[in-house]
This record gives sequence, C-alpha cells and structure tokens, in this order.
Amino acid sequence: MDIIREDLRNIAIIAHVDHGKTTLVDSMLKQSGIFRKNQVLEDRIMDSDEIERERGITILSKNTAIDYKDTKINIIDTPGHADFGGEVERVLKMVDGAILLVDAFEGPMPQTKFVLKKAFELSLPIIVCINKIDRPGARPMEVVDEVLELFIEMGAGEEYLDSPFVFASARDGIATRNLDEDRDDIADLFEVVLEYIPAPQGAVEAPLQLLISTIDYSDYVGRIGIGRIERGSVQANQEAVIVNQDRIDDHEGIRIIDIYEFEGLERVKVKESQVGSIVAVTGVEGINIGDTICDVEDPKPLPFVSISEPTIVVTFSVNDSPFAGQEGKYITSRQIKDRLFKELQTDVSLKVEETDSTDAFRVSGRGELHLSVLIENMRREGYEFQISKPKVLYRDVDGKRYEPMEIVTIDVFEEHIGVIIDKLGRRRGELLDISESNSGYSRLVFSIPARGLIGYGQEFMADTRGNGIFNSVFDRYGPYRGDIPARQMGSIISFGDGEATTYGLHTAQDRGTLFIVPGTKVYEGMIVGLNPKGVDVEINVCRTKRQTNIRAAGSDEALKLSPPREMSLENALEFIEDDELIEVTPNTFRLRKRILDTGARLRARK
Repeated sequence: MDIIREDLRNIAIIAHVDHGKTTLVDSMLKQSGIFRKNQVLEDRIMDSDEIERERGITILSKNTAIDYKDTKINIIDTPGHADFGGEVERVLKMVDGAILLVDAFEGPMPQTKFVLKKAFELSLPIIVCINKIDRPGARPMEVVDEVLELFIEMGAGEEYLDSPFVFASARDGIATRNLDEDRDDIADLFEVVLEYIPAPQGAVEAPLQLLISTIDYSDYVGRIGIGRIERGSVQANQEAVIVNQDRIDDHEGIRIIDIYEFEGLERVKVKESQVGSIVAVTGVEGINIGDTICDVEDPKPLPFVSISEPTIVVTFSVNDSPFAGQEGKYITSRQIKDRLFKELQTDVSLKVEETDSTDAFRVSGRGELHLSVLIENMRREGYEFQISKPKVLYRDVDGKRYEPMEIVTIDVFEEHIGVIIDKLGRRRGELLDISESNSGYSRLVFSIPARGLIGYGQEFMADTRGNGIFNSVFDRYGPYRGDIPARQMGSIISFGDGEATTYGLHTAQDRGTLFIVPGTKVYEGMIVGLNPKGVDVEINVCRTKRQTNIRAAGSDEALKLSPPREMSLENALEFIEDDELIEVTPNTFRLRKRILDTGARLRARK
C-alpha cells in the first residue's frame, strides 16, 4: 500500500551560472530558523569548497533541508555551468520538482535551456523564480514572456505553461507572487513549494530500493552513499545488497551501519528512514553512483539517467622538468594514478584511461573548466604533474568522422560584431542568429566545433575590450567541419638555465609579451612569453650586462619592463600547442616545450 508523505518535499534549484541559486538557498536557510539570531554567517553558505568560493560558481551539488509549517523541504543546490552537467543530471533523480531561477535582467541563457531539458526529461514540475528584481534595468515581466517562449520552443507540455511564477531578490531575502505587493520575506516561495511540488509517495511496506545519486567520502567511515528511498524503508544495521541495472546478476552483500537525514547544513543520525526521504548511508564501501541498495530477498535495481559523455581529453603525466620534485608532495606515477581513479568515485562525467606509457594517463571531461577544477584541486593537495594541450574526442559514425558541436551565445556591442563573426568563422563557426538583445547588446548565436573554442577565450576578451558576454553549451555530435588554423602567436623560450634578469627580459620584451618577472628561476625550453609574429624564438633571459670601467652606477635599474601577463590555468590551457606542456606544482604553473633541448627541438622540427 502506497503512502503519501505530506510532511516532505524534495526540490532542486536549477539555473544558469550566476543567476543566484546559492544566494537563494542562503535566504531559505536563514529564514527557516535553523540558525541562532546572533550567529555570524558568510554569504553563499552552500559553496563550502575553496575553489567554489574563489570563482563564485557552484561545482558540486549540495544537500540541505529546512522545516516550514511542519513540512520538511529537502533542497539540492546544483551547478549552473554545463561542464558540471553530470552533477545536475544525476541529482534530479532524487527530487519531485525544481525551482528554475532566471535573472530578471539577463533572461533565459544557454545553461538555462540545458538544465531545463534535463528536468523536462524526468517530467518534473517547475516553479519559475525570476530573481534579482532589484537589479538596475530589471525587466521581470518581459523575462516571464521569454521563459514561456523557451518552454514552447523546447516542446514542453501544456502543464508547464501553467507553471507558477515567483519574483525574488535572493540577496535581500524577498519573494512574492505579485510584483505590486511589498514583502519582507520569502514565505511566498515556501507556500508555492508546498502547493505545487507533489509530496513523495511509495510503498512503505515493500522491499527496500534506495537509488544512489551521489557519493561522499570520510576518512573515518569510508564511502558514504547519498540517495532517495524509492520503496520501503531502511534501518541501521540492516543487511542489504548492491545491484546495478547494467549488472543485474552481480549482487554484493553489505550491512548498512548508519543512516543520516539532512537538517539545515548538518547530517543527523536516525535509526530508520522511510520511502521518499533523501538519506546518506555508511557501510557501503563498494557502492557506485547509479547503484541501487535493495532488500536481500528482492534485489531489483532501478534505472539511472544516462550521463552525457566527455568531449575534451588531456594527458596527465609525471613531471620530468629540471625542477621536478622541488615543490610537490605526490610526484610518482602511482600516486597520480591513484588520485585520478579516486576522482572517478565521485565524478560520473570524468573518464580516466591508462596509456602505453606507465607515466601518462588520458583524462576526459565535459570541458576545459571541468578539467581545470580537477587540476587545481590536485595542485592544492600537493600533487605535481604535467598537462598536455586539450583535444576533443571524435566519433566514427558510418565511417565518417563526427565531432562535438557547441552552441555559443555572445552578447557584444555593435562595433565588435564584425571581428567576432570573422574570428569564429575562421574557427568553423556558423552564425545561426543575430538579434538586438534587451540588455543593450547585440546577441549572436553560433554553432561551432568544440575544438574551435580552445584558445579563443583570451582573444574574445581582447577583441571586446572585456565588455563581451560569452556562453557555450554542448549541442550534439556533428560531421567534421575541416581544419582550423593553428595558434597565431609563437612562444618566447628560455635558451639557458638560471634566474631571469632585468637585462635579459628587457631584450625578450622587444619580441613580445612576457609571462615572468626578474628573479624567476628558468630552465632551457621553458616558455617565458608570447611572440605575436607567430614564430617561436629562443632568448637567453638570464643574460647580464657586460661589466666595463665606465659603466654608470644603477644603469640596469633604469631599464623599464612592462607588467607581465599573468597566466591562469585556463589561460595556459588555451595558450599551449601540441608540442608544449603545462608543468603544474603546488606553487606554480610553468609553460614548457615537450622537448627542452634547443638543438633536439630544432632537429625534430625538421
């Protein structure tokens, strides 16, 4: 017999990057009464990861729960960037509805369509929240029309056209169903959730089915499986089996040790939990995302969403530069391999493969940002390694080569339209649409191979003088569009070993833009700058001025150097070519040639 859990709601918050998901969850938590009145709280409470706080984006989905009018509302804050779409796809299996957040100024953006598509595929009810109504230039009623147009464009059923709309300022903690009403809280949003999101239901007396959608890890209890109880109930110390839809006959027996439910930001231990609840369980060492924990007597797995395939690959290899081992704590191939395969336990969108070399591993992800976050995390943990130029993953379909295609949406001022169309045209981009956007920009929509976007970010910022808005989302695999011209800039390469001097860098500066400052330790084959003329040049940046009897005191100090270009990890991934690598250490990013010896490099070029 099925029961309806009227005391429970499970929702996800989905949106484009920077439309205010995490800020809205902050307000929901603060107004639910889970914190003391005098408790000091940071902004973006849910972004607990260091990189998330630095970049202002959500990377990992987070679970929390609040109580409102005797009803527990489980909330999942999801990433908005398409590179972390794997997180969104799997956590939507845990909820019964979603709050779609849309910026009242920008309106629906590319990732809005991406996350919405996933919700439609699971037939989840949608509450539309028009956020940032306090923003200058906000146009909430126009954005309502744009959202409805998007629903129609995506073929949504009639029930979605009747979705409720709520207007909010997440920053100020205000939400209202009527723009003409003055509110000082977000109670209207809570009421809409209770009214519109269906209560979970299921057979509480039936054999257990708990679908695992997320994996966490603790040094004390090992792997922790997080998921929703789809059928039955679960008790502490219960015997169960792990089953997967792809391996129905392969059962692994386990004992569930502890069960936790979510309350605020905490996990609270419970003795038993029933159908519809989102729980974390321990004692599940062999568990993987997509597995079902079942009753021993009835091991029937549940279907899981198919996670989109990776589109970009890089090679991780052991650092073999002259500075290898000076900064890293973990530097061997075994340590790097173990760390990469450990990442697979929690990231379903990642793929790791061994190569012919024991010192190199192919790592595939959803995009440059997806991979750069993994690289940054490993660097901060003390790992040292090298990274190759990102490449796209091709497919063969009926003997023809297919490649990942992206839909790119660009908002720029009118004077920059010509250079954008020219640059993306050379990168095999096709202009699909051009229109006047309500934000004062012109909006251009392109279909372009994913490989055409590698290395374009820096050019785009330069061409638009930092005023353009660039968004891309994976579209499909399409026929190969032909060759794309290589990087237009060359590298300035150190000819010797030692410390860079002002005199040596002043000479190099005449050939292009520098990446380093005087006093930086360099080695032969290390890249110290870029040459806009498109050819590689070798310069001795350690050279000092020859001493003479008539040399004026302080003449070296009179040399003027332009500020160097600081290369972030994303900049470096965009810049390097096939014959170059990024040396990643806990303290430094260095760019280098694969072949460090100048003579050997010249012979290889011939």
